[in-house]
Amino acid sequence: MVNGWVERPIIEVLKPNGIKIGPFGSQLKKEMLLSDGVYRVYGQENVYARDFNIGDRYLTREHFNRLNSCEILPGDFVMSTMGTIGKCAIVPTTIQRGIMDSHLIRLRFDEKKVRSDYILQLFSDQFHYLSDQTSRLAVGGIMDGLSVGIVSRLNVIYPESIEEQGKIIKTLSEVDNLISDQQKLIRKKKDIRQGTMQMLVTGKKRLDGFDGEWVKINLSKNSKLKARIGWQGLTTAEYLDEGYSYLITGTDFKDGQIDWNGCHFVDYDRFAQDPNIQVSKGDLLLTKDGTIGKVAYVADLTRPATLNSGVFLVKPITDAYTAHFMFYVLESSVFKDFLQQLSAGSTINHLYQKDLVKFDLYVPPTKEEQEAIAGILFDIDSDIHRLEKKLSKYQKIKQGMMEELLTGKVRLI
Repeated sequence: MVNGWVERPIIEVLKPNGIKIGPFGSQLKKEMLLSDGVYRVYGQENVYARDFNIGDRYLTREHFNRLNSCEILPGDFVMSTMGTIGKCAIVPTTIQRGIMDSHLIRLRFDEKKVRSDYILQLFSDQFHYLSDQTSRLAVGGIMDGLSVGIVSRLNVIYPESIEEQGKIIKTLSEVDNLISDQQKLIRKKKDIRQGTMQMLVTGKKRLDGFDGEWVKINLSKNSKLKARIGWQGLTTAEYLDEGYSYLITGTDFKDGQIDWNGCHFVDYDRFAQDPNIQVSKGDLLLTKDGTIGKVAYVADLTRPATLNSGVFLVKPITDAYTAHFMFYVLESSVFKDFLQQLSAGSTINHLYQKDLVKFDLYVPPTKEEQEAIAGILFDIDSDIHRLEKKLSKYQKIKQGMMEELLTGKVRLI
């Protein structure tokens, strides 16, 4: 152990009776909950979002008084016990008075030994310290949820100097602020993209220099729609870690692109078997199974690629539309509304070619206008990807700093 650092059971750094789980169903019943009131009920959604203003569950004064041993106060440390277990937050000073539900555990640390905000960094899901322990404590290798018993068996590692803890917190918080600001910027940019796309692909806003009535077309009639047919189905053994050709599946779609790093491969014979589903630069891909309606535009391609049975290859066969413009149509509410109508309130797990025969839409009368629209939206996408790369860089820097600072390898004294 690094000089001046200790690793202790968590119960040794808690105040007396410093661990508590929220009330279970027999104590907190649905019929007790109100949609408005003075005393709130907080849950894991508040921890996930790090926002204690969301939620609409309330209690009467009588019920609150009965359950006030489960009250959470400003500065309390809370952990999620179900769902994404081990998510942590510190209760803010502005919290409305209320209790936690059974999906939260409350910890009250002895701040003379260890600061709550230091533990927040130590237990962060960007660091491995908590997940390593919960994996080890999981019964049968499966962790269904946290309990007071499990949390009581956790350890914490920390510098004994409160001053050093504070310096670690300050340094990591500065990077957290950079990450948070970058995430806000990305969300703002994505909102702008959504609004701009909706206006441009529907013709509600026209670009300068273009006019004329938009033309009604049908996606199926103006496209070549191809997918791997049943008798060509792939066995599990044919999903290779390396091979001649990329094999694109529905799980490889990410933010309108194909995540080539996640793709499996197939050998040359499987690639050559059907030229109709060989993918080229500029093609449009659409998921037809599982999470249907995900779309990707193939802006670049460094090696041959083909499809599994869950993906459509969409190519224009007339001059009615360009693939890049159609990509944004399929990303917009124009296509999402069509899928909603298609399902008519039910869940559909497959998209068939006969379904796309029903998809009529309006497009600009010239390819020039379509490409101009696609170009504007592509520029926004490029900005978003640049911001996301910067965010990823910040996150990697933070992880590296945590490895150094939360283990004592680098000292701030």
